[in-house]
Amino acid sequence: MHSTEEVAIGYDVLKMNSRIARRNRNTLERHGVTAFNIMGAIGSGKTLLIEKTIQEFGDRFRIGAIAGDVIARIDAARFEKYGVPTVGLNTGKECHLDAHLVEHGLGDLPLDSLDLLFIENVGNLICPTDYELGEHKRVVVVSVSEGDDIVEKHPLIFSTADLIIVNKIDIAEAVNADADKMVKDACTINPRIKVLKMSLKTGKGFSDWVDFVEKSIIKR
Repeated sequence: MHSTEEVAIGYDVLKMNSRIARRNRNTLERHGVTAFNIMGAIGSGKTLLIEKTIQEFGDRFRIGAIAGDVIARIDAARFEKYGVPTVGLNTGKECHLDAHLVEHGLGDLPLDSLDLLFIENVGNLICPTDYELGEHKRVVVVSVSEGDDIVEKHPLIFSTADLIIVNKIDIAEAVNADADKMVKDACTINPRIKVLKMSLKTGKGFSDWVDFVEKSIIKR
């Protein structure tokens, strides 16, 4: 049974979202689940990152996934093929997931049987910025194919992230992009940020992501 919320006219929607996000975080921690909010533009590599992470950790940890999109079934099917519990959250006209939608998703997952939860947010670098979901780590994936000015053009989402992945570095020269500039821009926006240069195609940098996930896992 899903919960409902009454929102008075004029109520701050973001405050309500934060309230539900805290409730989500409490739910996750009560079940010993570490959640990662994976954000980034369409084509940056979010789905593939989660797929490869499932393959890497599948024998050691119990993994669940939430796929958020205007039509979520496509990416949800990519996770389901690995046998992990998956919930697809259709956002319709909305360009981001919010805490209330994720609360519904948590209610449809076997949290007692999970260690890790990967939440794939809707593909853009603007809308998800202000909406906490209850996650433990916020991760932004960008691709060199988006242009090496993509980070400085979207400072807000990087200012709240715990990790930035600069993906597809294997094609940086071909698309005339400077991956090091992207790293520098991210660190200028958020000096505390951790930035990984990666190629999910070749595997370069993936071990650093594995290390980040392992170090983020909450203790039961």
